[in-house]
Amino acid sequence: MKLIKQKQINPRKMWPNEALNFTPWLAENITELGEKIGMELEVVGQEVQVGPYSADILAKDIDTEAYVVIENQLEKTNHDHLGKSITYASALGAKTIVWIATDFTDEHKKALDWLNDNTNEDLVFWGIQLELWQISEETASMRLNIVSRPSTNVKTIKSKSNNESESRNTQLEFWTKFRDKLQNTKKIPTLQTPKPRYWYDVRIGRSNILLSNFCSTQKNIVGVRLYIRSNVVDMYYPALLAKKEEINNALGCEPVWDANPEARDKTIGISHDTDLTDPDKMEEAINWLVQQTICFYNVFSKEVKEIKI
Repeated sequence: MKLIKQKQINPRKMWPNEALNFTPWLAENITELGEKIGMELEVVGQEVQVGPYSADILAKDIDTEAYVVIENQLEKTNHDHLGKSITYASALGAKTIVWIATDFTDEHKKALDWLNDNTNEDLVFWGIQLELWQISEETASMRLNIVSRPSTNVKTIKSKSNNESESRNTQLEFWTKFRDKLQNTKKIPTLQTPKPRYWYDVRIGRSNILLSNFCSTQKNIVGVRLYIRSNVVDMYYPALLAKKEEINNALGCEPVWDANPEARDKTIGISHDTDLTDPDKMEEAINWLVQQTICFYNVFSKEVKEIKI
């Protein structure tokens, strides 16, 4: 192995024009940004018209179907772009704003932090600093540095002040601990931000097919499922079903295949009984789910990638 000395360069050396060069490049490589913020993004459009203005990129969070506004700025942040991004989000009904710039002023970073701390938990703001590092005369590497992100702790406090149900607080606590433990294993590259809800999704490298973990506070059951959405079910499910015995052996268990035959979406999963009101039982359930999630990820990410579409 050799250590390579890198030199930081102006991103405009690679993308001279923000609208004509960088925005199309980012749209084609949207997974780079998605992996950074823990979302599976799908581009809806570029230069999307909003009155007399246009949003650089309008994307969709495949998990929630919610819109994401991405505002690019290959220079130091200014009030104009902050105002535009909020205007675009309000007009398009977006739940996430991603502001990409080469340099964030302290005032704009604080503005994003303030918005994250004082808005509804479903509305989040990301500040991403773009850096370009030259490796050789012909190659360079891009870095996306997070300078502002949604604060789970603040959202939790806000939820409690808004009389959020005990069930949702338990789910948020469960998913936060689960995400942290899973992240520490370094087995799965990208994990989403925990939210107070029934499910927690983990990407496996294909659109519309993922691991959908669940936590039911009413039934005191947790589990992991491979979830195949209806628009790709005909491509994936028959191929996986044909290898059912081999997949079960690789998983080391007998998951339930197609638990709800009447549904168009298909699942393959296992569950575990617990008591989420007991801290020790919750900890044991989290450890179990971390192990099973890694196992499901290793098996199904490989199997899915081998299916020829």
